[in-house]
Amino acid sequence: MNSFRKGLFATIVAIAFPLAQADAAGSTFDGAWNVRISSSSETCGNGSTVSIGINNGQIASSSAMVTASGRVADAGSINVTLSTGIKRAVGFGRLSGTSGSGTWRGAMCTGTWTAERM
Repeated sequence: MNSFRKGLFATIVAIAFPLAQADAAGSTFDGAWNVRISSSSETCGNGSTVSIGINNGQIASSSAMVTASGRVADAGSINVTLSTGIKRAVGFGRLSGTSGSGTWRGAMCTGTWTAERM
């Protein structure tokens, strides 16, 4: 039984160590970002800007109007969910240095986004 516990502990440490390293690497993109959201459909709206913050690779909104959550990986790939009221959109893309871009989709709309570090 004791060797089972040691093996389990070693397995947990082996899994957790790379995850801890990924958190530290994600901090490269920490700070405030302005995200410009665009859609090709006029019915979906166009030209909205949202401010988000990144801390240790975790995304949060800096606005009470929009809730943001998600994660930035160490290589800059990003996935984020924005919601306001009953509206929700999911975005994917990549950050690099002081800018980024990607796509987003909601219930009935899609579009692109660009980001700049503030």
